[in-house]
Amino acid sequence: MPDYDAFLLVSFGGPEGPADVMPFLENVTRGRGVPRDRLAEVARHYDVFGGVSPINEQCRDLLAAIGKGFAAAGLDLPLYWGNRNWHPFLADTVAQMAADGRRHAIAFVTSAYGSYSSCRQYLDDIEAARAQVRDAPRIDKIRHFFNHPGFIGPVTQAARAAITALPPVVQHDAWLVFTAHSVPDARLAAEEGHERSWRLAYQSRSGPPAVPWLGPDICDQLADLAAGGAPAVVVVPVGFVSDHVEVRYDLDFEAARAAERLGLPMARAATPGTDPRFVSMITELVAERRGQPARVQALGSLPAGPDFCPNDCCRVPAAGRAPAPGAGR
Repeated sequence: MPDYDAFLLVSFGGPEGPADVMPFLENVTRGRGVPRDRLAEVARHYDVFGGVSPINEQCRDLLAAIGKGFAAAGLDLPLYWGNRNWHPFLADTVAQMAADGRRHAIAFVTSAYGSYSSCRQYLDDIEAARAQVRDAPRIDKIRHFFNHPGFIGPVTQAARAAITALPPVVQHDAWLVFTAHSVPDARLAAEEGHERSWRLAYQSRSGPPAVPWLGPDICDQLADLAAGGAPAVVVVPVGFVSDHVEVRYDLDFEAARAAERLGLPMARAATPGTDPRFVSMITELVAERRGQPARVQALGSLPAGPDFCPNDCCRVPAAGRAPAPGAGR
């Protein structure tokens, strides 16, 4: 049984003031050939929110909720938090962990899926941070949780709640549109009450304009549904665990404006955030990894993910393909 002596929350990070925005975006895109004018365009998204991304505050709230969950479950692990792209940086957090004498930590990454940007890149960042710190603790990442009921349950409930926000006449036949950078199985959340019509769309397209990106874009998908006679849509950001800038700007602002122009009633489902079931899932996954008696839970046709990712999984994207700022958060 692993003898963990710390818990590490690992997230993407985000600016906490106007002066942070461009340095943050430069961190995100360094070495990827993203034009300066594209960074300036993305920076304007943050202007809508006063130059502050909500993601860091959401991480603070999540960490506080995790602490309460651990205490209720009798898990005595000190909590740490480090980001990939902004303060508190992972390397600084790992240095603090080493100074505190931590030797073996378990890490929860705020992305449910397996892909380069949402898994392998985090593993690489953790190892890069450890390489900068003398006597750094070993850090094990918790398995993927995209099909865990503690994730699917809040997503499904949020979709139901969003449906009730639509005009009553269109609620029963409203389409679900799942948005993400990568979705292994959206059907798990679509089966709520009766199996609804659903589609998958992508958001937050970025990088050099000439680089192809996954489609269809959410706004294009809305136009297609409207042309096909869909009475209404509920947009479900199933690829994200919190309502950060990409969710709020790309969906609540851009997609909502597109739906209004199309005359298509639209509601947006909330992300799990600090939903008690999501927080309980984190506690359960830590206990599972520590070898405590637990039923390994996984919904759908795919099994629970492995405790340790194989070295050849989630490989680096093809040369020239630049992940978007914020991809896979």
